[in-house]
This record gives sequence, structure tokens and C-alpha cells, in this order.
Amino acid sequence: MKKYLKVDPWSIIEEGFVAENHEISESIFSIGNGHMGQRANFEEHYTGQSLQGSYMAGVYYPDKTRVGWWKNGYPEYFAKVLNSTNWIGIDVKVNGETLDLATCTVTDFVRELNMKEGVLRRSFTAELPGGKKVKVASTRFVSMSMKEIGAIKYAVTPVGFDADITFSPYLDGDVKNKDSNYDEKFWDEVSKSNRADQAVLTIKTKKLDFYLTSTMTYAVEVAGTKADVQPELTEKEKFVGHSFQVQAKADQEAVLYKYVSNVTSRDHAVDELASVGAEVLTKAVAAGFDSLLDQQKEAWAAKWKDSDIVIEGDVEAQQGIRFNIFHMNQTYTGEDSRLNIGPKGFTGEKYGGSTYWDTEAYCLPFYLSTADESISRNLLVYRYKHLEKAIENAEKLGFTDGAALYPMVTMNGEECHNEWEITFEEIHRNGAIAYAIYNYTRYTGDYSYLGEYGLEVLAGISRFWAQRVHFSKHQNQYVMLGVTGPNEYENNVNNNWYTNRIAAWTMEYTLDVIAYLKENEGARLDALMAKLNLSDAETAKWQEIIENMYYPADEEKGVFLQQDGFLDKELIPVSELDEKHLPLNQNWSWDRILRSCYIKQADVLQGLYFLNDQYDLETKKRNFDFYEPLTVHESSLSPCVHSILACELGYKEKAYEMYLRTARLDLDNYNNDTEDGLHITSMAGTWMSVVEGFGGKKIEDGTLSLNPFIPGHWQSFSFKIVFRGARLNVQVTPDSINIKNETDVETDLIVSGKEVTVKGNETIQVSLAASAV
Repeated sequence: MKKYLKVDPWSIIEEGFVAENHEISESIFSIGNGHMGQRANFEEHYTGQSLQGSYMAGVYYPDKTRVGWWKNGYPEYFAKVLNSTNWIGIDVKVNGETLDLATCTVTDFVRELNMKEGVLRRSFTAELPGGKKVKVASTRFVSMSMKEIGAIKYAVTPVGFDADITFSPYLDGDVKNKDSNYDEKFWDEVSKSNRADQAVLTIKTKKLDFYLTSTMTYAVEVAGTKADVQPELTEKEKFVGHSFQVQAKADQEAVLYKYVSNVTSRDHAVDELASVGAEVLTKAVAAGFDSLLDQQKEAWAAKWKDSDIVIEGDVEAQQGIRFNIFHMNQTYTGEDSRLNIGPKGFTGEKYGGSTYWDTEAYCLPFYLSTADESISRNLLVYRYKHLEKAIENAEKLGFTDGAALYPMVTMNGEECHNEWEITFEEIHRNGAIAYAIYNYTRYTGDYSYLGEYGLEVLAGISRFWAQRVHFSKHQNQYVMLGVTGPNEYENNVNNNWYTNRIAAWTMEYTLDVIAYLKENEGARLDALMAKLNLSDAETAKWQEIIENMYYPADEEKGVFLQQDGFLDKELIPVSELDEKHLPLNQNWSWDRILRSCYIKQADVLQGLYFLNDQYDLETKKRNFDFYEPLTVHESSLSPCVHSILACELGYKEKAYEMYLRTARLDLDNYNNDTEDGLHITSMAGTWMSVVEGFGGKKIEDGTLSLNPFIPGHWQSFSFKIVFRGARLNVQVTPDSINIKNETDVETDLIVSGKEVTVKGNETIQVSLAASAV
């Protein structure tokens, strides 16, 4: 764990430049707006270690799969969100010396990500190799109000001497991905143009033909006065740049304002990219940097109005939760149903930026409770649009008759993951897709989704489960062999409890949806049954499987077994391991991990979290007490589930420990991997830990239920919930629960087991002593 950032409720602050921390900071200080994102690379030339990353949402490349041997069913490619045109670049020379923090002596270094405003600022003093000192200050953001615009204010001040300052702003499309399987560059140049007031670069991917046009312009001031410059124009392969010199007297500030538009063929016709880019850029420049910055602040204020969580009495916890909410809001805005949420978002290349089951299992609750329901609906529609591909994926593995296997990793619905134990065996992801439909409809009350989209997806998934199980004469029940559960530290196991349970639950829920449609949308159901060729005989088979599914369990311990034979392992708690072994994935061989009892993330407990209302408190307690001590939490998705269950069980210290771990996972680099990019999808789990954990939020028969408790050293905490048209501000103190309805929509809810009504714009108070926790 590496802690070097200042604790602050609204900002992430790095004081002092330590090169060894730079790639970690590049991830942590990343910015984005749903359309594009940018790692916190320096604008100026930097020869130190760096992972350059500029990303455009939905633009990806099918990098050829690289494996030691090929197996039937393997995907042909691994999708990668591409490192795109470096639009932030501004090389700087002072009296002919290059500004490079790797070769300068750097003092007074401060890097700040202002999460309230969505702005990245940096300042420092650099002593150049020749002994001269300059002060530098930069301000950068990608606009929330004009999604295709990025803006930079870059200021250089010579300290005690007159200086010739050379600025060289540029656009560089000659980039590559660090994780390219064959060190291939993925972009070709299409065109470029260069003139005194503007530079344009258009590149396209070598496959799939995504086009990106970046257009750059700038303005210059010296000592607050606009400077007219005559730039030298530079052109190279996939590169356009300008270079010009200004004279600044001692202690005078020279400022470059750089504006860039990034437009893609996902949103515009290819032959219109240049004109659209120029038009967008013209509007941005006309507004000016300060006005764009004001719009940025307003846009972020609106997001915080719906999603902020306030914690009083624990600044580390406060900073952690806002950091996670900030990155969720800048990664996905929900405006484009073609997009989804990659595990690293716009902060790094690892995992290819593709869609995983993380979206449905962890991200959906955040958007359900903090945004208009159309945003969550778009996440579900994304999967509906990929249903045919999911059926094709299943067919490649030998499944028939419309059985659907959603991919573990995807961009367009095709599976593009190349590890056999994941691609072929981690099939529980199918259950998360089904659960998301259930979660969405029970939360929003939008049951129209079931007939419009939902049943088709559920039927495809249920068909997969029905074909994936088989009847065991030995067990006299249905079993499922050769799977990998959520705990990826076990591969190719038989009867993973969670996978068996979510499979049976999916079929059960599908039958419930059919019954609902039969009663409420009979004509639509008839049409769907005909379209899907879904018969009563097939649904009867599902019912038979539901009633006869095998679930491994140990009666003596009273726990569900993670898989057949789990008790054959040597059960040594994590607490008895020497810390030198942790994290296991960086210190043990894979063989040793697979044979061990150690659990990467919630597995059985994942099922108890999802299907919470189907198990009593004592069952949850026995399983938690058995499995949590064996869990190393080396998946970012693990601590949040444990925190939520610990809250329900009254394990307050464990709940807080797990919360702080998920909230500060990247800020404190718990798993020693933050330099690869942030754990975006687990950040939603941090929100869940507060709202579903400490806040005790559940949906019971269509009614919002809250059963909160407050960690002992907190003075109070509050969170927002958008529920069926109302926005509730819930504040919890050691003595009371205060609920303010910030809308005109009257809302019924259950608070600490008591039914209450909150009228429009009303505030009510309930004693915390009434809480059942």
C-alpha cells in the first residue's frame, strides 16, 4: 500500500514530485466526460516513465488473440480501447532549454484534481539544467457541457530573468498501446492540414474503420496582453504541430490557451468530421477558457446534486467516496446506449476497456439511484442489442435452439477474452445479466421493459442454463460441471454453489416474467412465445431443473460449499499468513493459488448478496463467518459485498474496514496495481457500501426500505437516492435519520422497519434507536 496523497474532502492533492509515483498519479488524476478521457500525462515533454493515454469512448481495435495454443471456441481477437491522438501535447523551451521534469530539479510541485469542478491543475518550479528557474501552472479539463472539447491553460513564468519562451502545441496520432499483443500500431493517417490559426489531424483504425478528427487552435498572452505570433508549422507522419516564440521579462507570465475538438465517426459522417470539428472548436473558442470553465463547474454541480455523499468526522472516508463517485460520473453519462462501462474506464489500457459483468452486478445500482431511469435502461438495452451475438457465442460452444451465452469481455457482443478458464467456464456472468433486469424493474417499476426487451434476453439465458446442466444419477439431481465461479482462484470446479444458484434463479425469474406478461400483456406474450418458439414443454423442463438443482452444502457447519470438495482444502485463515505472501497473485505460483483455500472475491457471499431476501440472517452469518476469513480480497469487486453483508450482520468494525478498503483502493494503491488504471467498476461498489451497507437500502415489494447505522467515529453521513421521480436526501446521525424530499413527488418508504410517508419538499425525522441493526 502506497499512501502519498493529501487527505482533502473535495480534492486529490499530490505535493512534491516523485517520479516513482508518476504512473500511479497518471491514473488517479485522470479526467473524462463520457465521450473521451485523458490520463494525467504531462503536457510538456517528459522522458521519464509514463503510460500515455488518450481515449475515445466506443473506439476500439480487435487485436489478434495471442495464446500458446488454440482451442475450439476461442475468440479471434481481444478488443482494446485505443490509445488515441495525444491532444494535450505542448513542448516548452526556455532560452533554448527543454522543459522536462525528468531532467530538471523540481520544487513546489502540486497536482490537484478538483472533483467538485471536474478540473485538473498542476503547478511547480523547475530549475533547468543551465540553472535558470521557471514557474509553471496548468489547468486542464474535458468539457461536460461540450463533450467533444478539451481545454488547457498553460502558464510559464521566468523567475528573475528575461526569457525567450518557445511553445510547441501539437496533435500526435503516432501512438500505440502498451498492451498490444504484437506491438502493432493501430492507427493509419487519413489526412492533415496545417495553417497559422489551426491544425487538423484525421486518423483511422487499421481495422473496423473508426475515424478520429482532432482540431487544434490556441491563443497566447504575455503579462495579461494578447500576443500575436507567427508559428512555424510542423508536419510528420500522423503529426501536426506549431512552434512559436514569445518574450517574457523577468517574473512575467506567458500563457498558452489550447483548445482541441475530438470528433469521431461513431457520431458523425466521415466526410463531415473536419467541418464538425471546426464548428465545435469555433464555439468553444468564442466562449473562451473562463466561460468554458464556468460551464464545467455548473455541469459538475448538477451531477453532485444527485449523487453526492457527505461524511462528517472522517476525511479519508469522505475523500474516498467522492473520488469514486467522481470517476463513475465522468466515465459513463448514459446518453449513448451503444456505450458501456469498462473496468478501467478512461484511466488505462488493462482489460481492454471492454464490458464485463461488473456493469450489471455493481454499476447498475449506482445509476438507478443517482440518475434518471433512462440511463439505467440504456445499460440494459445495450445487452438486448447484443442478444443475437450472445446466441452466436453459445453456438460456437455447441449450444442450440436460441441458448444465449453473454460474453465475459466484449465491445460489440462477441466474446473477446482469450483465457480458457474465463471464456469457457466463468459462465455465471449470464446470471448477472438476468439479475440486472430484475433489479431494474423492481427499482423503477418499469415493467414495460419485460415485454419490450426483457423476456427475450431471459429466455435465451434460461435456455443456456437448461442445456449447461445435466442430470446426475449419482446425485439424483441436476449438476453443473467444469465451471469457474466469481472466485477466480479456483478453476474448472464442479457445482460452484453460486453458479448453480444463479442459474436456477434465472429460470425461476423467467417463469415469473412469463406469468406477469400472461396476466398483464397477454397479446405481447403470445407474440413473444411465437417469435422465440417457446413452448410449455420447455418451460416445464425449466421448472423441473429448478426443483431438482444440486447445491453443495455441509450440514455440520451449516454452510453452502463453494464447490464440491471445498472442505478437502487446507483451511488456513488469511490472518495466519505471513504478510510477505500477500498479495498472492504477485507472490505465489498459479498452481499454488488454485490448490489453496484462498478466495479472490465474494463467491457464495455474492449469491447471498444478490438473493438477499431468500436467506435468513443466521444463514448469512454462518456463511460470512466461514468464508470471509479465507478471502484475500485481491479483486477490487470483493470488499464492497463483504461490507454490505457485514453491515446487515451488525459487524460494524468489519463493515468499516471493508468500506475503507474499497473506497481508497486506488488512492492508497492497496493491490499495488493502480499504475495500470483505476478500478472503475468497483467504484460503484464503494457507493453501494455506503448506501446499501451503512444506509441499509433495499427494495421490498416495490417499496424503498432504509435500515441504517453509523460507524462509531462518524458524526453523520448523508446520501441521495433518486427513486421513482423523487430525490431523497438521507442524513444519518448517531441519534436520528433525517429524510428530506427535494422534489414535489410524495414517497412512501420503510425506515427502520416503520412505514412512513415523505410529502413533497418535506423533511421527516426517525429515531435511529428504532433501527433493527
